[in-house]
Amino acid sequence: MDEIIRVEGISKTFTLSKKQQKIERTNLRRKVAVDNLTFTANRGEIFGLLGPNGAGKTTTLRMLATLIKPDSGDALLNGYSVVNQPEEVRGQIGFLTSELKLEDFFTPNYLFDFFAKLHGVDSEVATRRKKTLFERFGIDKFAEVKVQNLSTGMKQKASIVISLVHDPDIIIFDEPTNGLDVLTARTVTDYLTELRDAGKTIILSTHIFSLVEKLCDRVGVIIDGRLTHCDTLSAVCDGMTLEDRFFEIYKSLKGGEE
Repeated sequence: MDEIIRVEGISKTFTLSKKQQKIERTNLRRKVAVDNLTFTANRGEIFGLLGPNGAGKTTTLRMLATLIKPDSGDALLNGYSVVNQPEEVRGQIGFLTSELKLEDFFTPNYLFDFFAKLHGVDSEVATRRKKTLFERFGIDKFAEVKVQNLSTGMKQKASIVISLVHDPDIIIFDEPTNGLDVLTARTVTDYLTELRDAGKTIILSTHIFSLVEKLCDRVGVIIDGRLTHCDTLSAVCDGMTLEDRFFEIYKSLKGGEE
């Protein structure tokens, strides 16, 4: 296997505000969001991080995307360290999360060109790539429509296209189908499969069992910031459905709590 991503013991702890303490129903001022996570991902593979809300999935992906630094540990993406070489890492990845929004005032056409220049993509290459991606996702008819006037699905598709403007080797998607209608979700999942088949390495987080079963070559189960299981889908499921296996794991860790 051609290893592209190596995550080595990354951890992240946050200080909670009083409001956050109330939401979390805790008196603790510090929360361990990610606790000593270690896993690898290979070329031409979709690796899924599966866990409930608050499990640490988004924090993990944000560390891999160099948006935040781990408190300890490191991750190598195409040989570049997220701790010591964040700029080099950013050139290797496409990152999409619902927390990052496109600016409402601009159009998909403008934003694609802007990020193409930001990544140093040759203008002719960018033009060809924009044509291909806009047609593939049906954005061509909305290229000059301001983001604020696009549907939720079209905003998501525009975000995906813009995150891939530089044809990255590594794609990091946080809940890629969250909030999408079935047609848009299918467009996204089909394209992720195409990217995998083209040799891209994809890391995605989700709480949707069917998405993991459809897309992922390997899966890591993350609960309370810890990776409890990490293997091929069949090995993790151990003869059970993924949903049943997940809740068996969850109950064993939480003492029957759901």
